[in-house]
Amino acid sequence: MNLETNYLGLTLRNPIVVGASPFCDDLDQARRLEEAGAAALVMHSLFEEQIEQEQEALLHLLETPAESTYEATSYFPHFDDYQLSPVAYLRTLERLKSTLTIPVIASLNGRRPGGWIDHARRLESAGADALELNTYQLATDPAFSSEDIEGDILEIVRNVTATVKIPVSVKLSPYHASLSHFAAELEEQGADGLVLFNRFYQPDFDIEELDVIPRLRLSHSSELLLRLRWLSILSPQVKGSLACGGGVHTAEDVIKAILGGAHVVQVVSVLLENGPRVIPAMLEGLRSWMADHEHLDLSKVRGALNLKRCPDPEAHERANYIKILQSWKI
Repeated sequence: MNLETNYLGLTLRNPIVVGASPFCDDLDQARRLEEAGAAALVMHSLFEEQIEQEQEALLHLLETPAESTYEATSYFPHFDDYQLSPVAYLRTLERLKSTLTIPVIASLNGRRPGGWIDHARRLESAGADALELNTYQLATDPAFSSEDIEGDILEIVRNVTATVKIPVSVKLSPYHASLSHFAAELEEQGADGLVLFNRFYQPDFDIEELDVIPRLRLSHSSELLLRLRWLSILSPQVKGSLACGGGVHTAEDVIKAILGGAHVVQVVSVLLENGPRVIPAMLEGLRSWMADHEHLDLSKVRGALNLKRCPDPEAHERANYIKILQSWKI
C-alpha cells in the first residue's frame, strides 16, 4: 500500500506533517516524532517583529520611552521573550537538518513587505527544504482596504519566491472576500502551495483588571469542516500543493482532508495533548480504511470528494446552505 505524497515538490512517505509548533526546539522530541512516522516537520515561525527588533533602530525605539509609548510597545513580547532569536533559529534549523532525515520546513511570520528576503535566503542557506510564509494580520485601520492587504501579501510572495530556489507555501486566512481568486493570484506570484488555514487566537477580557489577555485553546475536529469546504473548492482549481492545517485529530480527519484534496495534513494540537503515539494510530487507521475500500495508492483517493465532480459548485453550496437552515424544526 502506497501512502507516499508529493508536497511542494518534496516526496513524503505519508501525508502526516508536524505543523508549526515548539516541537522543533527539542531535538529529542523531533526525533521521536520522526520515528513515530511524521513525514516532515514545520518549524514555528520566525516573526517579523523579531527581525525588526534585531535591528538597532527598532530595538532602541522599543526600549526608549522618550521615543515611544508604553501602550504601543507592551503588546509585543520583549526581544528575549521569543522562543528563538533569529540567530538561534538558524542554528536550530541546522541542528534539525543534521539530526532528522525527513524534510524540515522553515516558517516566516509577518504582515508587511520588508526584510523578508534576507532572512529567506538565510533559511535556505541553513538547509531548509521549503519555506512557509504566514502572513497574519488583523486590519483595524479603515483606510486600509482588502486590496491593500492582499497587495502586501502578493508582494511578499513575489519577493521571496524570486529570491530563493526552495519551494514556498503560503498559510492563509479563510477571510478573504474571494479566496479562489486570491489563491490563483498567489500561484501567479510563485507560491508552490497553500496551507488552509491559519488559526486565530482570540483575546479575552479580564473584567477585574480591565485588561486584554491572550487565550491559547487547542484545536478540535469541529474546526475541520471549514478546511474541508475550501479544500474541496480549491483542489480542482490550483496547480500547487494543499495542506490542511487545523482540526486534524483522528485517522478519520486525515481521510476526510485527503478526500477533499489535501496533499498533507499538519497536526499540532493532538500532538501537544497526546504525544507522538497518535501518529502511528493515524497511519494505521488510514491504511485500514484504504484496505477496506480496496485502495492501493493514496494519490487515487485525493480529491475524490472535491467540487470537480459537481457541474455547478456555487448552486450546490447555495442549495446545501438553504437545506441546512430548513432542517431545524421547532
